[in-house]
Amino acid sequence: MASAPASHQLAAGAPWSSLPRGGFRALTDSAPASVRFSVGRRRAAPLEVKAGGNIFGDYFQVATYGESHGGGVGCVISGCPPRIPLTEEDMQADLDRRRPGQSRITTPRKETDTCKILSGTYEGMTTGTPIHVFVPNTDQRGGDYTEMAKAYRPSHADLTYDLKYGVRSVQGGGRSSARETIGRVAAGALAKKILKLKSGVEILAFVSKVHQVVLPDDRVDYETVTLDQIESNICRCPDPEYADKMIAAIDKVRTEGNSIGGVVTCIARNVPRGLGTPVFDKLEALLAKAMLSLPASKGFEIGSGFAGTDLTGSEHNDEFYMDESGNVRTRTNRSGGVQGGISNGETIYFKVAFKPTATIGKKQNTVTRDHQDIELRTRGRHDPCVVPRAVPMVETMAALVLMDQLMAHSAQCEMFPLNLALQEPVGSANSTPVLAPDVA
Repeated sequence: MASAPASHQLAAGAPWSSLPRGGFRALTDSAPASVRFSVGRRRAAPLEVKAGGNIFGDYFQVATYGESHGGGVGCVISGCPPRIPLTEEDMQADLDRRRPGQSRITTPRKETDTCKILSGTYEGMTTGTPIHVFVPNTDQRGGDYTEMAKAYRPSHADLTYDLKYGVRSVQGGGRSSARETIGRVAAGALAKKILKLKSGVEILAFVSKVHQVVLPDDRVDYETVTLDQIESNICRCPDPEYADKMIAAIDKVRTEGNSIGGVVTCIARNVPRGLGTPVFDKLEALLAKAMLSLPASKGFEIGSGFAGTDLTGSEHNDEFYMDESGNVRTRTNRSGGVQGGISNGETIYFKVAFKPTATIGKKQNTVTRDHQDIELRTRGRHDPCVVPRAVPMVETMAALVLMDQLMAHSAQCEMFPLNLALQEPVGSANSTPVLAPDVA
């Protein structure tokens, strides 16, 4: 082996800094090829800022795009399994439930929200490649937002968008508009279909509170409530008596140019055991993030929620037992189907609170973009209460979370044979009866 020149040899115990210029390179050049490595000045990598916030999910990824008064809105779905039957009609049913102008208690904006799948399918089947869904905007009225170009609507995103970006799309609230959720709902319809095909999962949401009209928990059986019951009235409350009271409350504020909030309850039946991971990606944490990403959402609780704080441990604990099929079950379900951040096979149920619609027809005090105090009366078409149209949005976000976690669980925990003494494949639909919540 050739040796380095004497001037470039390093004495035993001497520091590397004692080598003359170029000595370290000469030393490495004389080393055997098996241990030789390159030494040189590295160029500094260019600074790259990646803007986030428009993509949801890790495995079943959904990127939404578009604004309220732009050319259209939509989504790109990445990671969808191949060979899933899919047409526009599969997505249109939920888009119709979300669209504006469907009843007197929703915004009068008239949009058909007709979707078009532009890529990712062939002859009615998914191909495994990105699925692009587009919905055009057809009923824009930019003139309704002249005042908002100069002044900030109280409790809206106008001010904070200016503070963050220094510019904003004034018409319809731009990206902060609930029209952004069209892309989510289209993707959620696909997620719900896959969950049903794979594991028999059924996700339903309904309105359980409008302003001060509260649907008692015992008026709805989580085991038997159906989509037809929920969709039987314009408020999407499965109890006819309380639905009429809620509709009357919305009608009252609608004629006054005001708005009210409410609560949407969501249930997910037949969810496979094992979804979710400990610590930062607990299933309830992912659901909370998903729900609080929805426009106008202000609160989330799962299982017994805040009411559980009124109980003792012995009152709150869900005791285990063996059912007739040899499955470990819980006699009550105050955990809401999630324990330790992981689904346990019981029905998942949670509630999402939505604030009153920020844009109202009454005069309010505010400031202009050049910091002048003024009175503002907004125009435009807005929901007097968002919760009836929020129902499919809540179902959507639940489906996207469960779909993403189903794929994550399959990738990690079913790569090798299961421990069948303790585990079950996620593809086996849960056939055990559903427990209604018991928080008393």
